[in-house]
Amino acid sequence: MQDQLIIGDREITNRFFTGTGKHASNDIIPKLIDQSGIEVITVALRRLEVQVKEAGQNVADLNTLQENILNYIPERCLLLPNTSGARNAQEAVRIARLARACNYSNWIKIEVISDHKYLLPDNYETIKATEILAKEGFVVLPYISPDLMVAKALETAGAAAVMPLGAPIGTNQGLKMKALIRILIDEINLPVIVDAGIGRPSEAAEAMEMGAAAVLANTAVATARNPVMMAQAFSLAVQAGRLAYLAGLGETKLVAEASSPLTGFLRGCSKNPC
Repeated sequence: MQDQLIIGDREITNRFFTGTGKHASNDIIPKLIDQSGIEVITVALRRLEVQVKEAGQNVADLNTLQENILNYIPERCLLLPNTSGARNAQEAVRIARLARACNYSNWIKIEVISDHKYLLPDNYETIKATEILAKEGFVVLPYISPDLMVAKALETAGAAAVMPLGAPIGTNQGLKMKALIRILIDEINLPVIVDAGIGRPSEAAEAMEMGAAAVLANTAVATARNPVMMAQAFSLAVQAGRLAYLAGLGETKLVAEASSPLTGFLRGCSKNPC
């Protein structure tokens, strides 16, 4: 069965995405990518922008500040810069342009967060940033609180996908927004990538069983005792969930229904003792 996930101009075969934050060492990143077959990986640009500003350097020098993360991400991976740290649309747009100026990617994950306690995305500023960047040719993947009208507005604004949170970011609480995410899956014509809050591979599988296009998990992988093994577990769970969705889940019923006939054989034995 042919089952393609196409976002922008890119076909993606592995539907498990991850991030680069919170790992004890950057050395872990290529290992977990290799073992799990991850193709899409996110990296935050905000802290690099601040470093450039403080150092008085120009955008062309940004790569010299990155000893770090890019050297640990294989070239075959699709780098998804994110605008983590942006508090409004203007800041998100600036970060996205900076990323493209550095030849990182024309893909951008929009994160606009001004709430410092729960870290919930500002959906309306996200719509503004998406509209601007989509017109500039970016492949925009906005991170949102799941809301149907917001998702439709993002579709109109030119988003390539939407990324609703499963639960507040970094909490490992799971699919707390399941009912709202299901509505997005059913009602919009964009890939729905469940992002944030997923804590267990079983929850990733559940999201995929609903029809999600992909799942992104970072904290659950980075904070596991064995991040490499956990990334592999998530990748397999996402595959299993997708297969279950394509196969068509059986109907849930309120009463029992036997898999095999309960009559005939026993009744025959009662008349003619076996």
